[in-house]
Amino acid sequence: MKITLLGTGDAIGTPKIGCKCPSCSDALRGGRSRRLRFSVLVESDEDEGKILIDTSPDLRWQLLKRDLSSVDGVIWTHAHYDHYAGFGDFHRVQRNVDVYALKPTMDYILNYLYFLKPIRHDIQAYESFELAGIQITLFNVSHPPTETVGVLVSDGNKKLAITSDTNLAIPKESLDLMRNVDLMLADALAPPGYTLDKHMNAEEAMKLAADLGVKDLKLTHLSHLYPPHEIALKKWPLGHDMMEIIL
Repeated sequence: MKITLLGTGDAIGTPKIGCKCPSCSDALRGGRSRRLRFSVLVESDEDEGKILIDTSPDLRWQLLKRDLSSVDGVIWTHAHYDHYAGFGDFHRVQRNVDVYALKPTMDYILNYLYFLKPIRHDIQAYESFELAGIQITLFNVSHPPTETVGVLVSDGNKKLAITSDTNLAIPKESLDLMRNVDLMLADALAPPGYTLDKHMNAEEAMKLAADLGVKDLKLTHLSHLYPPHEIALKKWPLGHDMMEIIL
């Protein structure tokens, strides 16, 4: 199973429009602090299929960079624009894409993206389903006030957990699903020292992973509040755009 972090930025991305902080300045110079908005590509072994988890507003550039013109399905974690708005870039590329989400999330998103005529699959949290040869389980997290799910991905040998946007008030049933996974992609909007209502900071995300016995951790959904990437990487296990990980 191959995982590609297509975008590792927060809702506004880095550089932030109009900002000249150290990270935004590095990004404007073409440094690795530049971050597109959040999307993840999961590819099953033997090229059985490709799954997109969230479709960021930067999806067009992500698809071009990855030379990707079709997928077997899209999973949406919640109805915030930075996690679904780029789906429109499938226009005249791929029609009738299979899409998966909780019903309230699906209702909200498809009210906007109906014109692409996706094939709708309403999913219940904690009920596994198969897509492109991979087992998927959506699980509840805490991202008030929006109903949000994380995603557990398994190919039978390895497990990936994506927390999506969340604070630490994650239900026990969800925590149990994430125990001892091979890789966790964890929301860590800001470095330590920031108190966040809807997200984790890096210290909180790292402690969560340690408490759950996670084997490998990459922090994502990162804001421009971090130092420039090369400096931040010495302190925290940050992901970066187009990072590929083989499980």
